Amino acid sequence: MDWKSLFFTADGRIGRQAFWIGWLMLLGVHVVSGAIPLIGWALGLAAMFASVCLYTKRLHDMGRTGWWQVLPIVLGPVLIIGSAMTIGFGALLAEMTNGDAGWAALAGVGGLFVSLAIAFVTMIGFTLWVGTAEGQPGENRYGEPPLTMVLA
Repeated sequence: MDWKSLFFTADGRIGRQAFWIGWLMLLGVHVVSGAIPLIGWALGLAAMFASVCLYTKRLHDMGRTGWWQVLPIVLGPVLIIGSAMTIGFGALLAEMTNGDAGWAALAGVGGLFVSLAIAFVTMIGFTLWVGTAEGQPGENRYGEPPLTMVLA
């Protein structure tokens, strides 16, 4: 497998070693892209696409569809938006009941941090599951099992 097909196609299967090497490389790209103002934005988008392809191929090796990666991606924003709404609703409710709106908003901010922590732990757990689970030994509907990683 070459680097281009590792990062820019979602077809086929990859093993755990190729996944972790690709994941670490993409982590480096994300760190660097955060430090470069304009080009970093485009680099970050390309790295996100490459990450989706990488996860998809690893999920294929496990016999699962690439759509599984939508679960942790959707869970994070849902938790964060829900918590942000509780800040506003808590302050509004406190104001309507002549309570202390500051304490209600502070409690909502605490809920926001808890939601961020849950989203972070979910994504880390998903990555560890994808990166450590064994692939199917034989051929599956996504192709032949990956060979030992040889990148050209």
